[in-house]
Amino acid sequence: MTPTLASATRPPRNDRASDAPGRGRAQRDTTLGSRIGVMSVLVLATIYFLLPIWWLIVASTKPAGRQFSGNGLWFEGFGLFENIALVFEVNDGVFGQWMLNSVFYAGTSALIGTVISAMAGYAIAKYEFRGRGVVFGIILAAVLIPKIMFTLPLFLMFNQVGLLNTPIAMLLPSIVSPFGVYLARVFAAQSVPDELIEAGRLDGAGEFRVFRSVSMRIMAPALVTIFLFQFVEVWNNYLLPAMVLNDTSLQPVVVGLVGWSGSNGVVPAGTVVVGAFLSVIPLLIAFLFLQRFWRAGLTAGAIK
Repeated sequence: MTPTLASATRPPRNDRASDAPGRGRAQRDTTLGSRIGVMSVLVLATIYFLLPIWWLIVASTKPAGRQFSGNGLWFEGFGLFENIALVFEVNDGVFGQWMLNSVFYAGTSALIGTVISAMAGYAIAKYEFRGRGVVFGIILAAVLIPKIMFTLPLFLMFNQVGLLNTPIAMLLPSIVSPFGVYLARVFAAQSVPDELIEAGRLDGAGEFRVFRSVSMRIMAPALVTIFLFQFVEVWNNYLLPAMVLNDTSLQPVVVGLVGWSGSNGVVPAGTVVVGAFLSVIPLLIAFLFLQRFWRAGLTAGAIK
């Protein structure tokens, strides 16, 4: 069809301009709705995770024998220091020994496990060798297998070699962290430049010195994250120490508190609650002091 003179001289219709206000309003409404939805989910998740801790704090500050009375989510009296003194008086102060055991097991396992994970992850990321992909695949498969499945075989093995009721039975399985190796490998591959490693070699530094002086400093955020995850995992581990450590003086605080709670009233339930509150404090302190490194390590490998 041949266009007429009027249609030819008519200014073109700006559909984009006419639709822009409606589209912009819809985008703003969608963005606002998405933010409200996301914030609602985050608030609910925060309440879900923090509510038990809040109850634990409130119950620990109540006077002895009143931990389960009244309003469970608000303070009624103050007897925190008296409650703490009672916790350390039960069974000749064995709670203090349990706390020291947990610090030793978790700290030693996390430190050694972090070093092993850093070395293994760095080697997989930066060295070419036959079977490297197979090794990394096995590590990924190990991440998916719950550690609880290894508890019974470890118990039988330690029983055969006579390591039951020794700290080694707790430390040996705890220093291995497939997730730590995976995280170290990802972070080393993305953040440690090959050129920097080659420069260290040209300067005459050996492989271990390059790793210790150059690579580990760059990998520090990931190493702190590995340490925190390993520390928390060992601290909260119950089944393994409950099976391999029968001596009360060698048990960590988690196993000891479970024993108290099952004592049929020999140890008051309020004392167990205060002990649980005290056992959480080292974890909170660790996260507060290392949280900035932890956040940086969690983003390892997210951006190339």
